[in-house]
Amino acid sequence: MVDLGSRETAKPQDWVNLVLAVLLFISPWALGFTDHIHAARTAWASGIVIGFVALAAIVQFAEWEEWLNLLLGVWLIFAPWIVGFAGVVAAMRTHVALGVLIALFSAWELWAVRHETSAHA
Repeated sequence: MVDLGSRETAKPQDWVNLVLAVLLFISPWALGFTDHIHAARTAWASGIVIGFVALAAIVQFAEWEEWLNLLLGVWLIFAPWIVGFAGVVAAMRTHVALGVLIALFSAWELWAVRHETSAHA
């Protein structure tokens, strides 16, 4: 296994995931689905967790942080159907769109870090 625990600066993907987490957190107010408690709570809780993981990756990178955000992005994609708010169109679209972006940026960083490490080996 390649040691990916150290790197000099945070990748831009970490900052993007932090911004996406903030957008997810404020989305119930911004898009008007605070009255749909399951959708709002999912956005708030997921936004907080994704934000903390992104901050942790910015401060001190560890590969598990990217894997966790990748899984959380996939969770967001399916959450409307699992939690039961797929009928709340604004919430469903927000969760799916931000989930796709978070998963993609996390996967991109995992790919970049592994290829960056391979290039130096």
